[in-house]
Amino acid sequence: MNKNVRLIYTFATILAICWLIPIYLITISAFSPKDAATAWPKSLFPTSLTLETMRYFFGASGIWTAVLNSVAVAAITMALSLALGAPAGYALARFDFKGQNIYRLLVVMTRAFPLAILALPLVTRFINVGLYDTWLGVALVHTALALPFSILVSSSLFMGIPRELEEAAWTLGCTKVQAFMKIVMPIALPGMAATMIFSFVISWNEVFAASVMTVNNRTLTAALFSSLQESPMYFKFAGGFFLILPSLIFIFVVRKYLFSMWGIANR
Repeated sequence: MNKNVRLIYTFATILAICWLIPIYLITISAFSPKDAATAWPKSLFPTSLTLETMRYFFGASGIWTAVLNSVAVAAITMALSLALGAPAGYALARFDFKGQNIYRLLVVMTRAFPLAILALPLVTRFINVGLYDTWLGVALVHTALALPFSILVSSSLFMGIPRELEEAAWTLGCTKVQAFMKIVMPIALPGMAATMIFSFVISWNEVFAASVMTVNNRTLTAALFSSLQESPMYFKFAGGFFLILPSLIFIFVVRKYLFSMWGIANR
């Protein structure tokens, strides 16, 4: 193993540790007795584990409703991100037009606008059109946050798929739409897992828009945020663990599609 490879592995290990330590601390706190949450100094290796804290969390009023809201909003966000991001990415990959590079830059710059500045006009408009305090209203905001990533990743995937495959489909009688749906999309679909992961994670963990755009139909993050001052410490640890868990499971399930994505993009 040469020096550069060792250096890469060293940095990767350090980065992994920096990410895993907070997850580990939240996890052991969520499964420790209630008294351990406020104990000081804290032990890195708990002496006892219990489900008491998690049972208290799931037994709290409104938690399961908030979980359902989060899952519904995340699912809508994933669907909209793919439905809008894939065609836009295909257009960037397959067609040359004036201002193409500027358009790519503008797509990225949409993330430069703070959501707090847009919150008031969004709330006013959503109230007028009947989208305030609804799953779709929150999902639209989350889609706007995830769409730049979706477009750029989709574009890189389609650029890695040979154009000759589509041209061969055209000669065999397929229209451009049929060639896209039957040839291009099945090849790129494994790589779309990256877009799905990002859309799911950003929707599941987003708190500001979910808090501003909802009152009765709060997502889990918004519900936990609204109860931070009143909730005990062990409740916060349990909530933090449950917020992390779905993202980790989702990434683990689709990890093989991520590897396929890099294979397509690097052809």
